[in-house]
Amino acid sequence: MSRLQTTLRDLKDLNVYRATLAEFLGVMFLVIIGCASPYGERTIDHTRISLSFGMSVATIVWVINNVSGGHINPAVTLAMLVTRKITMVRCILYIGAQMAGAIIGILILKGLICNWQLAYYTREQLNITECGLALNTLGKEVSPGQGFGVEVLITFMLVMTVFATCDQSRTDLHGSGPLAIGLAVTIGHLGFIEITGASMNPARSFGPAVVLGDYTNQWVYWVGPFVGAILAGVVYEFLFAGNAGTTKVVEFFTEVDYNPENEPFDEYPKTPRVASDIPT
Repeated sequence: MSRLQTTLRDLKDLNVYRATLAEFLGVMFLVIIGCASPYGERTIDHTRISLSFGMSVATIVWVINNVSGGHINPAVTLAMLVTRKITMVRCILYIGAQMAGAIIGILILKGLICNWQLAYYTREQLNITECGLALNTLGKEVSPGQGFGVEVLITFMLVMTVFATCDQSRTDLHGSGPLAIGLAVTIGHLGFIEITGASMNPARSFGPAVVLGDYTNQWVYWVGPFVGAILAGVVYEFLFAGNAGTTKVVEFFTEVDYNPENEPFDEYPKTPRVASDIPT
């Protein structure tokens, strides 16, 4: 099946829309759980936030990876498009669903916690009059350029992990792919949450920004993750993948119906593997 035929098929395939719904729900629950984690204490517990985001990602990817691939991140989706693992139709639907899921998730979170949060601040005599909703902001004395660099680096690490867990040409991977992805998110938060908030995910940053109407330095949380994700996808596919090599590079740029897995393209790209997928 040609690439064009696959793209046209995606428009008529109900499974694509089922996958789109999975991405919407996945991001919605990610932002509800992750963005709720900073609240309820006088001081912010960065370890709790890191684990909340990381374990949420691992759990959600585990649940929906057989439906949509478990992207739950526009940066991951764009990297999959650039490396020709998904069609443009699927990319547009996924990113639209992810953005909508983030906004709806933050609106739900606002309704659930804002009144309680403000009452808590008043009771504890804290000089805070707004419901922050875990808006990503740059740390003190951190320039937008530095924030951009951090987001590129930590998103690069995350997307390299995603591509490694999806690499069907490797037989050395054991254990849980979704857990590895969640740990990459956790590590990114532990290292850099005080610098940029460790977004790694434009949807996660976009939801709070829209609901609060605060787009300060928002470009950092879009351009940084997108650049990091694209670089990671290209580096992994052409240098580190189990079937990497010059032949793959040549085919990528010359074959109209290029397939990175050397399998019929009408089979949806493989999802993060679990232990039962590994040959013994």
